[in-house]
Amino acid sequence: MSKKENTADSGFTGPVCPIPISDYPQVLMAHGGGGRLTHQLIKTMFAEHFQSEPLMPLHDGAVIPALSSQLAFTTDSFVINPIFFPGGNIGELAVYGTVNDLAMCGAKPLYLSASFIIEEGLPMEELWQIVQSMKTAADRSRVQIVTGDTKVVDKGKGDKIFINTAGIGIFERENTISPTNAKTGDAIIVSGEIAQHGMAIMSVREGLEFGTTILSDCAPLSSLVERMYSVSGKIRVLRDPTRGGVATVLNEIAESSSCGILIDETKIPVDGEVRSACELLGFDPLYVANEGKLIAIVAAEDAEKILFAMKHHPMGRNASIIGTIVKDHPGTVVMKTAIGGSRVVDMLSGEQLPRIC
Repeated sequence: MSKKENTADSGFTGPVCPIPISDYPQVLMAHGGGGRLTHQLIKTMFAEHFQSEPLMPLHDGAVIPALSSQLAFTTDSFVINPIFFPGGNIGELAVYGTVNDLAMCGAKPLYLSASFIIEEGLPMEELWQIVQSMKTAADRSRVQIVTGDTKVVDKGKGDKIFINTAGIGIFERENTISPTNAKTGDAIIVSGEIAQHGMAIMSVREGLEFGTTILSDCAPLSSLVERMYSVSGKIRVLRDPTRGGVATVLNEIAESSSCGILIDETKIPVDGEVRSACELLGFDPLYVANEGKLIAIVAAEDAEKILFAMKHHPMGRNASIIGTIVKDHPGTVVMKTAIGGSRVVDMLSGEQLPRIC
């Protein structure tokens, strides 16, 4: 392992930025002033590439068709540092994070809003890369970005760019997902190798080089959830273990359901490079953030067929049943360790990895 220069290579190869770089190579305060430059930025940077029928009037809000079913609604803000990281950037993270929150409600994501708080001086080319990646992420997730807002703050009053999103989804089946639904005997499934996002961020921050580049798992989970539902309706709980990781989410479920949780350390999938990075930096993979994984609590009798369906989806190839819901030690998560003992997996008292999403 060796130190490397702390730079972020986005790998972007898309179309050329539409804002004339020779005139405005960086975002100016005037781009947020409401005048000609604001109009140009919104029209050519955002509207041109987030094209959707509700967005194109560029009105104060989006007018969307009436939806006949129950709705899911979520909002989130993204302040990650660095804004470009191995496997993604803040734009993709904003889209996928909001889509995944809707999917964890059991809903089909449909519409997103996107608001940008941009620090004066952000290179216009970087903003362009972020916008393009958001468009690609929205297309991949089959959602439309239908409204938004742009503000520019003085240099030194922000950190390059912050993005706030909100999302609307619909339920195409009876809504049965809730953190309170876990029952004794239910199986606990994780959709793949954990802790990749957090360690991808830390490798950039610390300038660390491993045998291979650790990539963020930043990705949409809605199609994986649909695959799971295609084989069973006995899915009790869905959560994406972002900040605080798997351990935090399991503790929240145990508390909400007043149940005990027992997990097996040997069943928890962790990539070898990620595990090495965690050991080097003193992190427990159970507490490290993920941005493309889910935890599912499902009825025991359907666990194997749900797992089989997940393993035949690109986002679930390394899915594993890692534990069960038990009647003992309600509200507490206990892990059987690889050496045959057991330990309580508590919730962190503080933030292990700041500015992770």
